[in-house]
Amino acid sequence: MRKLVLGLAALSAVACVTSTPAPQETPEAKSARMEWFSQAKLGIFIHWGIYSRGDWSESWAFHNGTVSMEDYFAQEADFTASAYDPAEWVRLIRESGARYTVITSKHHDGFALWDTRAGDVSAVKSSAAGRDVLTPFVDEVRRQGGLKLGLYYSLIDWPREDYPNVFRAGPARYDIHKEPDRWQHFLTFNSAQLKELQENYNPDLFWFDGDWEFSSEDWDAPGIVQQLRSHNPQVIVNSRIAGNGDYDTPELGVPVTRPASPWWETCMTINDSWGFRKRDTDFKSIDTILRMLVDCMSMGGNLLLDIGPRADGTIPEEEVAILKELGQWTSIHAEAVYPTRAGIPAGHVQAYTTLNAAGDVLYLYFPYAPNESLEIKGLKSKILRVRVVGTDQELSWKQYNDIDWSATPGVYYIQVPSQVLDPHMTVLAVELNGPATLYEGAGQVISFNE
Repeated sequence: MRKLVLGLAALSAVACVTSTPAPQETPEAKSARMEWFSQAKLGIFIHWGIYSRGDWSESWAFHNGTVSMEDYFAQEADFTASAYDPAEWVRLIRESGARYTVITSKHHDGFALWDTRAGDVSAVKSSAAGRDVLTPFVDEVRRQGGLKLGLYYSLIDWPREDYPNVFRAGPARYDIHKEPDRWQHFLTFNSAQLKELQENYNPDLFWFDGDWEFSSEDWDAPGIVQQLRSHNPQVIVNSRIAGNGDYDTPELGVPVTRPASPWWETCMTINDSWGFRKRDTDFKSIDTILRMLVDCMSMGGNLLLDIGPRADGTIPEEEVAILKELGQWTSIHAEAVYPTRAGIPAGHVQAYTTLNAAGDVLYLYFPYAPNESLEIKGLKSKILRVRVVGTDQELSWKQYNDIDWSATPGVYYIQVPSQVLDPHMTVLAVELNGPATLYEGAGQVISFNE
């Protein structure tokens, strides 16, 4: 069992911030704070820790009883980071077209990638690496530029003796409402680590996880957010802070309908695992990942695509290849990625869609070769021009049955010759005579015809 590192007296020096209500943020101020996130579209998630030896899943392996805790933590001897090149990591992430990155500073197993003073379970103190591996990555993100920095932090820490839960099938160590001092000791530990992260790295985003085990009040979640905002009022916090975050975070599947929040992201594995797994070779194709990306974009969200480096710091070759292919596509189609917003409702065109900020350019994304033409129905705006994004080629179109006395607009048919098709995902820019306006009715019966 992992031991407690700091006693009550030592941790009391970094007592938790109480949940005194912070000044109310106006909708306009929040929109301005969230602007970079709404325009980012693509982020790269990094799961890296002692589980990156590749035999078992991150943290869940001992929690679910797949392996003993002793065997799980024996992996610290294999976390060497011997081939770790943070500059190359950041170059690859930037090359993918991502605008932000999120790295696991600490997962549910409590293993910290930085030199934490609040515990002895870390890359510095308890692994073969024997050094801080988070700081070099953060330094490269800042040095190379072009990326916002996110830090993943698990609220739960199953191995710690002052944390109530450890095994899924086992009893709790204690009841937090019957032993509040013991629970407060753990909350103070969390507060100390979060203070280190915010003061050392000043991230643009905190990506929390593990809130499901206790309530917002139990976690003092408002107090945590207040602590972070007191240091950086512009920091963004994800939804997994017991209802106190800024944006929704659905996982492993693009939503069928748009989440309620104006800001959201889907976090997605590049194969079937978050951390590196030796036996997991089920990598998603670049075509599949692009469909996920534009599906998220079409509903106004982001894709946070995960990679899992090995314990030595190398990134699997398959993942490198996918990120490079992703970068080739995002580079060519940049105008239809970053400055876009949610598109028009499904049913108007057999394609994913987005709009530019002004709403007068409709982008169409389709991973297939149209049979003769691409149909758009219910578009009341007039098309001025259609072009293939990434080239200078313009396409011809026709509109049928646009009758002046009818409320139902005519149907557009855009001719898409095979030679303009992208090998992965073709994008068309449909330039309109004003912001896109739509007819969404059920049609009409002719009652008068002059």
